[in-house]
Amino acid sequence: MAKQIQSPLPGTFYRKPAPEEPNFIEDGASIAVGDTIGLVEVMKTFHEVKAETAGDNARFQAENEAPVMAGAVLVEMD
Repeated sequence: MAKQIQSPLPGTFYRKPAPEEPNFIEDGASIAVGDTIGLVEVMKTFHEVKAETAGDNARFQAENEAPVMAGAVLVEMD
């Protein structure tokens, strides 16, 4: 069964720290506990989303700059 990282709150999901910066994590990458996988912006405040579980072969389910709800799956991994 795939492991999941879910959004802790509703807002806009960003895969990179700034528009000109690379993604925090690329599709297919390994993720370690504590890695920042993205940001969720709520009312101009950015909240880091950190992995609470490790896994391989990250597959992002949420697009960059997409609206997400609390509990929405952001990443699945093996």
